[in-house]
Parts: sequence; C-alpha cells; structure tokens
Amino acid sequence: MSILRLSVLVVVFATFWTHSAAVGSSTLLLARSRSLSPANTGAPLTAWAASIAAQSAADASRVATLLAVPLLDARPKSKGHSRGRSFVPIAPGRQILSIPNYVARARLGTPAQTLLVAFDPSNDAAWIPCSACVGCAPAATSPSFSPTQSSTYRPVHCGAPQCAQVPGAASCPWGAGASCAFNLTYGSSTFQAVLGHDVLALEDGTGAAASAYTFGCLRVVTGGSVPPQGLLGFGRGPLSFLSQTKDRYGSVFSYCLPSYKSSNFSGTLRLGPVGQPKRIKTTPLLYNPHRPTLYYVDMTGIRVGGKAVAVPASALALDPATGSGGTIVDAGTMFTRLSAPVYAAVRDAFRRRVRVPVSAPLGGFDTCYNVTVRVPSVALTFSGGAAVTLPEENVMIHSSSGSVACLAMAAGPSDGVNVGLNVLASMQQQNHRVLFDVANRRVGFSREFCTA
Repeated sequence: MSILRLSVLVVVFATFWTHSAAVGSSTLLLARSRSLSPANTGAPLTAWAASIAAQSAADASRVATLLAVPLLDARPKSKGHSRGRSFVPIAPGRQILSIPNYVARARLGTPAQTLLVAFDPSNDAAWIPCSACVGCAPAATSPSFSPTQSSTYRPVHCGAPQCAQVPGAASCPWGAGASCAFNLTYGSSTFQAVLGHDVLALEDGTGAAASAYTFGCLRVVTGGSVPPQGLLGFGRGPLSFLSQTKDRYGSVFSYCLPSYKSSNFSGTLRLGPVGQPKRIKTTPLLYNPHRPTLYYVDMTGIRVGGKAVAVPASALALDPATGSGGTIVDAGTMFTRLSAPVYAAVRDAFRRRVRVPVSAPLGGFDTCYNVTVRVPSVALTFSGGAAVTLPEENVMIHSSSGSVACLAMAAGPSDGVNVGLNVLASMQQQNHRVLFDVANRRVGFSREFCTA
C-alpha cells in the first residue's frame, strides 16, 4: 500500500450539521432503522411494514437537513491534471453495520488500525470514534481508533490553519498551543471532538492512501449515535476527501452501488480520471451557491411506460437566487424523494399503467400492491441527452415474503426549505456506475451490474 501526502480538514459543519435539535439527523436515524435484508425472510408483514416506515421517516429526516447550513464556496478553482487512480471496494452498510450508507475498509495510524468507514457523497465531514469515547458504539461490538497506539498520530493545535477553517465551531479557550476542540450538534445528537491527523489508507489493492489526514476524534456523543466506525465525506465542499485529494485524483470519482440486500464488497469507489468509463452519458453538474457541497443536476423529465409525465418545468428547476428546488444525486438517502407535484404526477401515471387497485399504504409509500403486477418502465431524463431507465428492481421494493410490493419513491416535504427538492437516492442508483467529474462539471450514468 503506497502513501500519498494529503492534508484534510474534517469534523466541520457538513451537509447535515445543524444547530437545531428539532431537525433530525439522517445518519443517526438511519443507523437505527431495521434491516430490510434477506435475513428477515418469513418475518411478519407488520415487521416489514414497520421497517419500511422507519426507513421512509429516516429518509425524510435526511432530506430535511440537506439545506440546513450553508457551507464555504465549493466551486473548483482549477481542473487539475491528476493521473492517480484507486479502485476501492464498497459494500452496503445495512447488512454489515445496520446503517444505510455504503462502507469501505480503511486503515488508520501506525501500525494500522482497521475500520469500516461510511462513505457519503453528500457530506463534507469526516470523523472517527476514538478510544474511551463516551456514548460511542461499545468497543466490544464496534472497534474504535486508539490514538495512543499510533506512533504517527498528532493533535491539531488551535493555531493551525485547519482549526481556523472550521466555521465558528472551534473551542480554543487555552490559546493557540492547545488542541483544537469542538462542541457540535448533529441533528438530535451532540458530540465533543478534537482535531488530529494520522496516516489514513483506503484499501483497494493498488494502494490508495493518505498521510497527515486531519480528522475529528470523537470523545463524547450524547442524544444518539454516529456511524459506528466513522464517516468520510465526498461532498463538493473544500474540506471533503475529494477536495483535499484533488492533486492526485483531479476531483473525479465514481461508484457502483450493489443491492442493499448484499453483504459483499462487490461495489467499487473509483478515484481519479483514470479507469472511469469512456462511454457514459453525462449531464452538467450544477452549482447551488446556497448549498455548494451537493451534487445538483438538471433533471428535465420523467417517463413512465415510455410516455413523458406532464410535469411543470418549474417543479424540476433549481432557482440559484434562492437555492430552492432542483435535483440532487445522493447515495445516503435510500428511496428517491420527489417534490410533491412531481411525485403526484409520476404516481398517477404509474397507477394508470398498472391498472390494478392499490392496497393499503406502507410507511411513506402510497402505491403498493398485494398481487403480482406488470411494472411499467420508469426513465429519468437530464439536460445534455443523458437518460437513466430504471430496471424493475430499482423501481419496486418487495416485502420479505414477496406478497406486497411498493413503488420505491415518495413525496418530499410539503413545506420548509426543501419543499421543491428532488433527491435521486441509492436504491434507484443500484447497479449503475455514477460518475462525478467535478473538475469538468459533469455527472454521468451507465448501467453496470455490481451485486454479488
């Protein structure tokens, strides 16, 4: 495993930081939601319905926080000319850690301590639970990082540039020579952390690694939990892993998400322009000055059964003046959320094509069937000519017994800052290669089966 020089600031206000305890933390709620795995086969339908309701509510909470806190300017300053590449295996965290995020193997410190870190493209933060953390997952069930066991760990002091970049959150009452400390709110939870840096490596077989990686060392967590072994943010903000490795990877990455039912590391997170698909349809990557970390695209329409759904253009458009509306690509939300008028139009078109009475709603899903139906095609179209036709497994979610199936989409919030936001979520992205070329301001989609 080779070593790459890197300086990254983490444990900052990320996509889901909020000062308001009234705004639920998507990651915290999702981490507690019940698994929808094959292990539940034969479970009562009520249990499956409860798990669906929990996941739907957690997705709603995540979406509610997406525009909560403005970040620093995330527009790329240069296009870079990296030739670096790394292929990092990823797996659904649901089957391994009971979290909705996809996870990658990482090694931190010297000698290396192995962790399964959550991968979140809509987050700029990174944090690692450290030994003796109060309120973190028990060490017996989930390992934490021990700074005292690493010869290369160093604290980040208050006088360091990294500490100064944290927007208004650093706690430095003892002067520039003291450790940079934080008291932060994460949804309904709060935690205390200190900045430190050490050698970090994402395991990939070709040696993706970093040194002097600055991360938040969690010391106290109250009111909830965090991804049990840490999180790496791949958002567009200047403090994310992507931004801090741009000299090597050129602000380019892609992923293929295997089915959430799998427990295998058969998906891949590809870093750098080398090895990305050559034949892939792309759409422009948009910039929202009110939420610059998120990956916005211009979704121009939705087709159901080959026929365009009548959706007002205003219901899909991003308003850069206010930051409202638009469409983001997000791998941390499980089920796609469409703004109310868009969802209503898609749902009604879907029901007309199926021509079978719907059964009782489950959780946040109102288009469910307790008989076998012929599922019409659903296609998403984007500016620039890109289009994604979803296979049936990306359109419907089935109960463990197979007796009930629901359209795996739901309406977004009816009020608040996210009232017009459309979120293309992980279930609809499964078994597709999704390319994020920040340097060239484009997002691409191509079909790729990566479930094993």
